[in-house]
Amino acid sequence: MDHAVLREDMVDGLRHRRASLLSEAAVASAMGSVPRHDFFDDDRTAYADRETERLGTRVLAPSTVARLFDALAPEPDDSVLIVGVGIGYTAALAAEIVGPERVHAVDITRRVVYEARENLASAGYDAVLVDCRDGSEGLPEYAPYDRILLEAAAVNPPRALLDQLAPDGRLVMPLGTGDQTLVTVEDGDVTERHGGVAFAPLLVEGEQSGAVERNRTHREDRERAQQAAQSRTGWEQDWIDWDGY
Repeated sequence: MDHAVLREDMVDGLRHRRASLLSEAAVASAMGSVPRHDFFDDDRTAYADRETERLGTRVLAPSTVARLFDALAPEPDDSVLIVGVGIGYTAALAAEIVGPERVHAVDITRRVVYEARENLASAGYDAVLVDCRDGSEGLPEYAPYDRILLEAAAVNPPRALLDQLAPDGRLVMPLGTGDQTLVTVEDGDVTERHGGVAFAPLLVEGEQSGAVERNRTHREDRERAQQAAQSRTGWEQDWIDWDGY
């Protein structure tokens, strides 16, 4: 199977599917160069335009990746931070455009970080730095960044990420919870909207896959329900014999 042909077909298919996709020549070139199959177990899955799941994390479809990078528009020698590294493919695309040493990535789930590192090394981008961090805090040690890509939804742009942007820097992220919009944020303000998207919410420590409790909302709901059951007061206490149940 000729992987170069598969990549060319993928890029051509994305361009024909939607005229606005791959408007950035550098993005199209990167998607035609990065060996996407090195990030997957199956070649056909790698180049199909559909999302999958790996280690509890969402693997973006190529068309979604194209939308993200068209909005991000990284340029050679930019410093780039990827928040939510996943399988490592988006970090590889950034590395193809700006250089591997100028790409940093974080993910809150340790086993995802290990897999991304292995995938990036296999694809020839082992110089990309991938660290296990709470993405909402970014990676201040290497700031400022010309471009930050947040691959998780949040109600507001995380303050730490805004603080780590270089002057004239750009943050691209899904904004919102239920109804999400892909936006570009510059100088703390949303400057462009790129249409609807559907991403998982940004996780904080304790919510990641493999944590003792992944979903803090569920945990808090249970705790509050238990507290309420143990502290019932009011008229119902007058006629319900709680000790008899």
